[in-house]
Amino acid sequence: MSTQNVCTLLYAVKKITDVLTFEGFTQLLDDDIVSLNALILIVNHKCRDRCYNVITQLTLLLYLMTQCQLNLRHSVTSLAQTIYYIEVAQRRHPSYRMLDHLTLKFTKHKVLTYITEMTNLHSTVSEPTLHFGMTLKNCPQLLN
Repeated sequence: MSTQNVCTLLYAVKKITDVLTFEGFTQLLDDDIVSLNALILIVNHKCRDRCYNVITQLTLLLYLMTQCQLNLRHSVTSLAQTIYYIEVAQRRHPSYRMLDHLTLKFTKHKVLTYITEMTNLHSTVSEPTLHFGMTLKNCPQLLN
């Protein structure tokens, strides 16, 4: 259902709805989003303007969908599709939408890191592992 909502927002012709990130709403947001918003405010005090304190519904939905996919250990194919959605969303947002761009970049980095870790994990397993971590090397009686 989230993927369907992302596609609907991604290819919507009209303007995408903004979600406010002002102080009163920070308790409702994820720690990573709050941290990115605070980072923007620390680096540039001029960003206290309204246009910098919002995130689009599309960006927030992509971030939350990605979090769910990573927690549920979705396939690399599914995650690759998510990266594509993120890249399309990055092109749709104007350059002054810093929170959107940082969140999308952060989300893409999380996916790529996860894929890299999973690829490295699977490539380092060279020997069949039996139950409870036993391998053929430390259980020679199984070879007979």
